[in-house]
Amino acid sequence: MSVFHDLAAQSYGGDEAGLICGYLFDAAAPEPARAIDSAQAAAWLADAGQLGDSNAYVWLHFNLSHAHAERWLVRHAALSDTFYETLHEGLPSTRIERADDSLIAVINDVHFEFSFEPSDISTLWISVGPRLVVTARTKPLRSVDALRTAVKAGEAPRSSTELLEHLLRAQADVLVKIVRGVTSRIDRIEDELLAGRLDHKRARLGVLRRLLVRLQRLLAPEPAALFRLLQGPPAWMAEPDVQELRGSTEEFSVVLRDMQALQERIKLLQEEIAANVNEDNNRSLFVLTVVTVLALPINILAGLFGMNVGGIPLAEHKHGFWIVVAIVASFTAVAAWTAFRKKR
Repeated sequence: MSVFHDLAAQSYGGDEAGLICGYLFDAAAPEPARAIDSAQAAAWLADAGQLGDSNAYVWLHFNLSHAHAERWLVRHAALSDTFYETLHEGLPSTRIERADDSLIAVINDVHFEFSFEPSDISTLWISVGPRLVVTARTKPLRSVDALRTAVKAGEAPRSSTELLEHLLRAQADVLVKIVRGVTSRIDRIEDELLAGRLDHKRARLGVLRRLLVRLQRLLAPEPAALFRLLQGPPAWMAEPDVQELRGSTEEFSVVLRDMQALQERIKLLQEEIAANVNEDNNRSLFVLTVVTVLALPINILAGLFGMNVGGIPLAEHKHGFWIVVAIVASFTAVAAWTAFRKKR
């Protein structure tokens, strides 16, 4: 029976409650960051009201694809109704707002198995309070995995706000890597373009541009929403944490500007490739036109002399063939001179 539960947990990406990972952070404890399971988390949350002035808090990361994840949150986490509303409305637009005494955030991130496709983007739901941070997703995301790796390596954010700031910085780092990867691909495409190898670079550029446009559209509201929130933060949020959040937001804004600059660069490359394609098409059309014009005299004369009627000129002349050849050559030369003169 336990083997069955283990397999089910692996398939869902979490334990029997859908908890992917949970950590108890307490700077005063011998182990500042300690991994906990859903049962331990439920017990800690039940006793959280007796902590007094302790700065201990819990981070719980859930897989919403698990059927029991939301049930566990409703039973043990005592989150704001706004959090569950954002889960059910299904709108991926980025926003951060206050709800009661907590922060509710909906942000977007790229999948763990990201392959530079516009579809490799999913939503992360976040609830931040003084004692509890809940993150929930349906597919593995890179920024959360980066934060989880950092905590496993020994990092222990001293407050729930600092944990949110670490998550936002991890998200910005993921975007920086995406920008670098896209820049590297664009550099290769540009080198191939300068070398005259067009291949299918327009389609490749189109995919990259759609990716950046979608990321820009989904992530652009995030800095503005956070700046508005920081104008009136909750009472439990310390001033140093507010400043750290403001700094991470500014870094995020810089990354978004870099993404916009990349979009403009891709647009210019697409225009240059389109101009080269049009030039090649015009050249091919000109060659086809010249061939048609050069073949026109002989086609006309062949049609005239091919009629099976009496009175065809030069039919009895001993040099009639060569006279016709001379007429055709003359008309062809005049047509060629006219065509190439207009080309020049």
